[in-house]
Amino acid sequence: MIRYLRFFFEFGVDTPLWPEDMDSPYGYPTDLARLPVSPDTRAELARLSEWYQSSLDWKNPSGPSPWSDEELQLFKQQALAALHVLRRELGAGWIVRDESLL
Repeated sequence: MIRYLRFFFEFGVDTPLWPEDMDSPYGYPTDLARLPVSPDTRAELARLSEWYQSSLDWKNPSGPSPWSDEELQLFKQQALAALHVLRRELGAGWIVRDESLL
């Protein structure tokens, strides 16, 4: 059985992982603690989700992002690196689709 996850960041959410099935045993959105990955990977995904929240000016959500181009690029690099590690740790029984538009 292949399990599917979607990888993208969302404002107000503490995980970048979303199952295709809303009745997933991993929660919707995915509860990182339920995934068969290392504590370091869980922590990195949570850290990135928290960091992503700072890309929005919460006092002016329709305004420009407070992130510089450099911070955006750094976030993209770290998010893609985390995705690579996640895919490796989950293994062949999982497909993680990158829908992050990074």
